[in-house]
Amino acid sequence: MRSALYYFYDVMRHKWHVLSEAYKLGILWRGLTHDLSKFNASERGPRRRLKNQCSRDAQGNIRVCDELAFSWVWHYHKNPHHWQWWVTTLDDGSCKVFPMTDEYRREMLADWRAVARIPGRLDIIPWYRQNRDRIILHPETRQWIEEQIGIPFE
Repeated sequence: MRSALYYFYDVMRHKWHVLSEAYKLGILWRGLTHDLSKFNASERGPRRRLKNQCSRDAQGNIRVCDELAFSWVWHYHKNPHHWQWWVTTLDDGSCKVFPMTDEYRREMLADWRAVARIPGRLDIIPWYRQNRDRIILHPETRQWIEEQIGIPFE
């Protein structure tokens, strides 16, 4: 029961921070509906059970258990504010990347800003610089994001 309450608290705290950022970006509805899939059993169960059971590497990143990784994939594919939703692998092995619509790129930015509020997390600019090469974005989306966070587009 305690883990369920902690999970609910963590999700609601995150949603509150996203709502605050979404309001600033003019997408209040996206902020209100942000991450509702986290209350679905396909995500909730693995996140509650396994978040603290997976080991961490030297940088503190979670070495993901299969069940937890699957819950993340499910989350990404249910929530278009994640860049992974906009990338597909074609049969020939190449990737096709689509530009994010304005409302979802704003929600992604609100999500990133909200996560940067968590104690112990990097601010958005150092986090983005550290992860930029792993985040697959359409050039239009990348340019918009980098303008918003104050990084010159390369």
